[in-house]
Amino acid sequence: MNETLKVLESRRSCRKFKSDAIAEEDLDAIIKAGTYAATGMGKQSPIIIAVKDKTLRDELSKENAKIAGAPEGFDPFYGAPVILIVLADKNVVTHVYDGSLVMGNLMNAAESLGIGSIWIHRAKEEFESDFGKNILKKLGVEGDYEGIGHCALGYAEEPAKPAAPRKDNYVYYI
Repeated sequence: MNETLKVLESRRSCRKFKSDAIAEEDLDAIIKAGTYAATGMGKQSPIIIAVKDKTLRDELSKENAKIAGAPEGFDPFYGAPVILIVLADKNVVTHVYDGSLVMGNLMNAAESLGIGSIWIHRAKEEFESDFGKNILKKLGVEGDYEGIGHCALGYAEEPAKPAAPRKDNYVYYI
């Protein structure tokens, strides 16, 4: 089996991260892989916000937990030191699909480099709020963007569990 297929079969969501920083060249490679995701008509509707700043990362965690209705002090990012936020231009009809493909590329690229990842939702709600809009304003991002997801990244605290068996009737051939 080739390396790409091995990565696709071995990637699992990480729910316990070490606090160690990710090597800059690895983070750059993961982000670059995200920018090469397929997009409808090649319009490249998504953008990626790379959050390495611990203060902002912790503010995002608190906001995300609040939206989820999680208990005080819960970290929906499971201690991951880096959060990549994927948003996509609402004016492009394929924006949700485009952003989802970016998320997949980010997570698979991370796996290929031995870095754990997990897709965390509620980016849509975050970036519809003043909280998210202020982040975009500070970055100088203009446009009408929808939050697609957060890709939490870091080194896994423990080995990934094996994949569950694939369900019956997953594929039908004609």
